Amino acid sequence: MALGTTSIWLRRYATAAPPRLRLLCLPHAGGSAGFFHDWRHAFGDDVEVLAARYPGRQERIAEEPLTSIEELADALADELVPYLGTPLAVFGHSMGASVGYELALRLEARHHTALDLLMVSCRKAPHLLTPRTAALGGDTALLDEVRRLGGTDAALLDDEDLRELVLPALRTDFAAVARYTARPGVPLGCPVAGYVGADDPDIRADDVAAWASLAPKGFDLTVLPGGHFYLMDRRDDLVRDIRARLAPKR
Repeated sequence: MALGTTSIWLRRYATAAPPRLRLLCLPHAGGSAGFFHDWRHAFGDDVEVLAARYPGRQERIAEEPLTSIEELADALADELVPYLGTPLAVFGHSMGASVGYELALRLEARHHTALDLLMVSCRKAPHLLTPRTAALGGDTALLDEVRRLGGTDAALLDDEDLRELVLPALRTDFAAVARYTARPGVPLGCPVAGYVGADDPDIRADDVAAWASLAPKGFDLTVLPGGHFYLMDRRDDLVRDIRARLAPKR
């Protein structure tokens, strides 16, 4: 059971009173709900933070990871049904941005619910995706790729015991990302905000700006200093920007 909820998929940081809005955070490839732990009360007393708990890591370490972006979105769409009475925003980083996009499509098609806002971080628009297979050449190539991108997962790789624990999720997630190739973009029924690090080695600002073509309800792009994991070093700047987007409309 996940913290604060009966769903094994969701870690919930409950507010004292019923929330005005919920924010669901979707981790990157190999990432976990714990990556967003310090966001838990960052957006005000009326915004409840949820973090997705993918199988194959942390409390779900004994489970087999799901093998596709679509499977992750399917599972989350089902798990979110009890929460759809409250407006929902989603933030997805890297692989999590693709999960967020697929999740938004499913919530609209199956449950006639549009997100309040989809925030996509360091991920090309769906119609621009290109296969990235460098990490599929074996564990050495995979570990080199994770170290190149940086982030908390890179530090874990220096510990042999921890490395063996995180490798299965890394392998599966990077394979899922490689298989999730370009597709005709389906416009969303919600505004979209894009984020990217100015020095991301793979994702340019133009790649993220292309999400605008799928956002007839509005799109905005924010470029922050840093690389693929700019959201660690620029955490306060990012949280401040998201807080402003989630504030009540006047």
